[in-house]
Amino acid sequence: LVPDVHVREGLGGMWHVELNTDTLPRVLVDQRYHARVSKGARTDQEKTFVSDCMATANWLVKSLDQRAKTILKVASEIVRQQDGFFVHGVTHLRPLNLKTVAEAIGMHESTVSRVTSNKAIGTSRGTLEMKYFFTAAIPGAAGAAAHSSEAVRHRIKQLVDGETPDDVLSDDALVQKLRGEGVDIARRTVAKYRESLRIPSSIERRRERFAHGSSQHVALALR
Repeated sequence: LVPDVHVREGLGGMWHVELNTDTLPRVLVDQRYHARVSKGARTDQEKTFVSDCMATANWLVKSLDQRAKTILKVASEIVRQQDGFFVHGVTHLRPLNLKTVAEAIGMHESTVSRVTSNKAIGTSRGTLEMKYFFTAAIPGAAGAAAHSSEAVRHRIKQLVDGETPDDVLSDDALVQKLRGEGVDIARRTVAKYRESLRIPSSIERRRERFAHGSSQHVALALR
């Protein structure tokens, strides 16, 4: 991914958001050429044609400038909403949707959707698609604040990565651990997130670890 916007930490914990000018289309209007062509226009039709061409060129320049400002505005609001991510990482992602950003910056939801499509933000944690920062909400247990679905997915991976051969977590066990951490999540949602992470079921993981352990014992015996 090539970032369309860079985010850098500044003084006092502030974040600086700036456009990557290398990814922006550049259009320049050659005023000298316009003056020369205008001078050579004789008929009203020719003069109108040159005038219309100049107006179209200026409109394109202004439109591209407005587009760049819109990208910067949307990216800045994403950074403001997801400041926890930039400080602490994926575990601090907040639930966020297009409507929230659109209302905060006074734009239509469809505009925010269009601006964030196929755009990326360069951060100290890597270059990520803008859409990455828009995540569904998973309710918090006992009235606690909602959790970002992406943060929950990340937590599931952490729990599985921390398994031992004697303690492989089933989806039900993952549900209980997440609920113990204040995440009110259904078993089917855990299974869906696990599958999206390409993590095998607990039965398959247990079988793989048993096979791996057996091969290690064989290797040691051969030595």
